[in-house]
Amino acid sequence: MELVKPWRDEEGYLKARLAEALYEAELARRFLEEGLCRNAAGKAYRAWKALLAALALKERDILKEAFRGAKKLRNGKRLSEIDWIIAFMPSTRVRAVAQILARKYGDELLMYTDIALNLHEYQYNGPDKEGVFSRYRDDEAAREDVARLIRGIEKLREPLAREAGSSEEKPGRI
Repeated sequence: MELVKPWRDEEGYLKARLAEALYEAELARRFLEEGLCRNAAGKAYRAWKALLAALALKERDILKEAFRGAKKLRNGKRLSEIDWIIAFMPSTRVRAVAQILARKYGDELLMYTDIALNLHEYQYNGPDKEGVFSRYRDDEAAREDVARLIRGIEKLREPLAREAGSSEEKPGRI
């Protein structure tokens, strides 16, 4: 499935991002079952970014007040900053977007975002007993948060998917 540009087909983009969140969360679950905790952390993070991008698209009007700039694309075209964020959901904007969306969707959204960012850091640095390079002292602590984030993705994704008319099936539970 090719990811359409959100400014060309909002409905198609929303469905694609919701499907991406579903598939990435399922891969994270499978990696956890296989004991591949760092890989699971990366997939859970990708699933969260996809879900956040879907929410950002739905709340574009709220977010455009905070992100008023423009970005120049490789082809030389200019794109509003909010459309760029929705399309790419860069890690550098994830928390700022979540903080704004939490005003509407609740503090839980921000909590899951912080977990996702912590897992992203863990994916690259692994566990760290000293707590310098990673917030996770061991793989088990990260594993617990991967499972927590997957449950949060399922909880927040399901109503969006129903509203968008997504026919994707829900993955199994952890």
